[in-house]
Amino acid sequence: MPYLDHAASTPPRPEALAALDRWLRADDGVVGNASSAHAAGRRARAAVEEAREVVAERLGAAPHDIVFTSGGTEADNLALKGLAWAAAEQGRRHLVVSAVEHPAVRDAAAWLCDAQGFEVTWVQPQSDGRVDPEAVLAAVRPDTAVVSVMAANNELGAVNDVAAIGAALADGPAALHTDAVQAFKTLPLDVAAMRCDALALSAHKFGGPHGVGVAHLRRGVPIVPLSHGGGQDRGVRSGTFAAALDAACGAAVAASDDAREELAPRLRGMTDRMAKVLLDLDGVRRNGPSDPTHRLASHLHLSIDGVDGEALTFALDRAGVQASAGAACSSGANKASHVLDAVGIDGDAALRLSVGWTTTDDEVERALDVITDVIADLRAVGGGGVV
Repeated sequence: MPYLDHAASTPPRPEALAALDRWLRADDGVVGNASSAHAAGRRARAAVEEAREVVAERLGAAPHDIVFTSGGTEADNLALKGLAWAAAEQGRRHLVVSAVEHPAVRDAAAWLCDAQGFEVTWVQPQSDGRVDPEAVLAAVRPDTAVVSVMAANNELGAVNDVAAIGAALADGPAALHTDAVQAFKTLPLDVAAMRCDALALSAHKFGGPHGVGVAHLRRGVPIVPLSHGGGQDRGVRSGTFAAALDAACGAAVAASDDAREELAPRLRGMTDRMAKVLLDLDGVRRNGPSDPTHRLASHLHLSIDGVDGEALTFALDRAGVQASAGAACSSGANKASHVLDAVGIDGDAALRLSVGWTTTDDEVERALDVITDVIADLRAVGGGGVV
């Protein structure tokens, strides 16, 4: 079955699976707590610290700025809420957030406003889904606590110029956070060059296991923790270290970073191939940036006239193609996409096709045959229904 939903989750890389297995199966049968002082604990702590150093090196960060989390959602919440709460202690309670952020950021910002008395300025994107740095900077005020703009959009694949925002904010009090969950697989990330104070990653987006992510939190920027306990990770994230997951995340970061130079052009060739075929169909339009340097190599987002979106994804699944109408980031089906709404995209159906490190040319060709046939069949029965 062609799997074209790598933006939702990509299969784990062998290096990550090997690291996970190694640290779940200690040679002496004892998997220690990484906060314990005995030998088993020291081994577990070594696994965490080695992974931390790997992630830091690949992000251009200092190891003490890397905090492992349960995933991108926790990393985003830890950064946005923690930075906002710390700034509020200094009287700054204003947020600047792009309107196309992942719900982990968007909903956290809305909660800070509704429940905590913060104020947010939502920065609307351009028609291609990119966020104009000038529009972001124009929204910043003396009382701005946090600016949050994602590195790349999870639906349209639009890539934002976070570095330009970071450079402009560098001498001011507002902290810059970026959700880079979709970006790391195909784009090199350097937190120093981006001048960001906080960055979020999720391992299962680039070949690691589910349930682990990364929060880069620059030391020296005040942050209030989400939870309190044993004081691990300089008190920013208390709790027992998940040594095996952290080790697997570090292995996935290294493997993904090493493969990027070869992977990105291969994926772009696949999405270009799909676009060439599908855009020849009547009533099919590509969404997102027209400039390939402004969109992720892995993403192809389409609007398809005359077809019901739910019927399309179900029909594709029945025909053996696993794809998505949008982001797999919330429970409950058929929610309208806030991203498409923000950029003014309408139409009967949206289809996101995303490729990854396991995708083959043969999968792409088989998927194209199925997608073409399914669209024709759905239109023949009025856009929806059983085909």
